[in-house]
Amino acid sequence: MSVAIENFVKAIYSNNLQDHNNTKPGNIAKKLGISNAAATDMAKKLAAKNLLHYEKYQALQLTDKGTKLALNVVRKHRLWESLLFKMFDMSLHEIHREAEFLEHETSDFLADKISEYLGHPKFDPHGDPIPNANGEITTEDTSISLAQAVEGKAYVISRLISDDEEFFDFCQHNGLKFGNTVFIKKQFSKTKMTQVTVFNNTLLLNEDFTNIIYVNEIE
Repeated sequence: MSVAIENFVKAIYSNNLQDHNNTKPGNIAKKLGISNAAATDMAKKLAAKNLLHYEKYQALQLTDKGTKLALNVVRKHRLWESLLFKMFDMSLHEIHREAEFLEHETSDFLADKISEYLGHPKFDPHGDPIPNANGEITTEDTSISLAQAVEGKAYVISRLISDDEEFFDFCQHNGLKFGNTVFIKKQFSKTKMTQVTVFNNTLLLNEDFTNIIYVNEIE
């Protein structure tokens, strides 16, 4: 498959995870930086290849074949992120940027070798699950967004859902990393802001952050 096709099905898969109504061609076009017309044209071509279901003005839905292709690309991307993070201690943004290129040049054989070398990790450094060689995600996601967290409770950061460099820089500088503990001091419902403590450092986060930082409650 071409890079354009792989990126297109991966974008649909990614957008669908966050919002089932976010996979209309216009939204996919915005994510990929292409025109609406180009996205619609690609959708029609991929529908003919049985990779997705296309209906005018409706959200795009991947077929089983399309989902398998998307998960294969996602697997390679997240394995590369894990390897680069382990070997070179690169930032979260840097490993994402490089994996965007490497995922398309990686054979299934090499992906399996990388997974074996890393000990078959279940999650990448962002906390995203890594599909297995069969294109299956075997981990159960019980996390919630920081916006949904309860005041007075402690949580472990389980996932950072973004590809924005400034977001990752902010998280890196403030201890908001996968596996770190955060304490919810206050939820401001009217302003949709959350006050948290990380390593004795108090932060006030708006919904742009709290909707893409996911956590699991500490029992």
